[in-house]
Amino acid sequence: MPEVAIVFWVVKALSTAMGESTSDALVNSSLGAPVAVLLGFVAFLAALTLQFRQARYRAWSYWLAVCMVGVFGTMAADVMHVALHVPYTASTIFYAVVLAAVFISWGRVENTLSIHSIDTPRREAFYWAAVVATFAMGTALGDFTATTLKLGYFPSAAMFAGLLLIPLIGWKLLHWNTVACFWSAYVLTRPLGASIADGLAKPKNISGLGIGDGPVAGVLAALIVLLVAYLAVTKKDVQKSATRAEPGAGTGPVDPAVPATAPRW
Repeated sequence: MPEVAIVFWVVKALSTAMGESTSDALVNSSLGAPVAVLLGFVAFLAALTLQFRQARYRAWSYWLAVCMVGVFGTMAADVMHVALHVPYTASTIFYAVVLAAVFISWGRVENTLSIHSIDTPRREAFYWAAVVATFAMGTALGDFTATTLKLGYFPSAAMFAGLLLIPLIGWKLLHWNTVACFWSAYVLTRPLGASIADGLAKPKNISGLGIGDGPVAGVLAALIVLLVAYLAVTKKDVQKSATRAEPGAGTGPVDPAVPATAPRW
């Protein structure tokens, strides 16, 4: 897993927005929804397979997996609404329950939810299951606030940005549990990015700017490629030498270069 720093959150936010716009562009293209979803699923499996084959963290394979999860996670949420006619309220609750089940199972089996403790295939499987659930739930939640609650895309984005400050302030100033703050922020970045992407791409008559899903997806993908290439070359997001956390510690491995009192994700 990468070191959690500012660049991690920047690429994560871009990947959530890119996943939203790419999914919508493919589903609404000449391919048709069934073919687009099938292609998204195949790309999702291929990216995860590449990631699981890595013996250590590599920026390109990790962020490729995140981006493909973003695309397929969006499709999974949209299929429930468009094809199965499930209301956004119900799909949001459903994926929230799925995410809670993943966290509970992961915590009971591994005694920690820290991404700094992911050093076995089973822990990585739990991690990616959680990531898929966060993307699907975040997509449904963003659509719920924008359309069901009729807030619009950019007001929804502003609301999620405000909510994102809660775990940030809690971690930085109030010394809340770092793992809980990390996952809270991770969940909230999904509807934030999705709302921004939809706000840029969707027609003006539904509170968007009308740029289009394809152009928005292209620009976001280019930004992600540039940032990931930078990380791959500089290796600034590679975790420093660390030791595995004790079972139940819940805060991940300890970096010898970081004071013992410093908060860890």
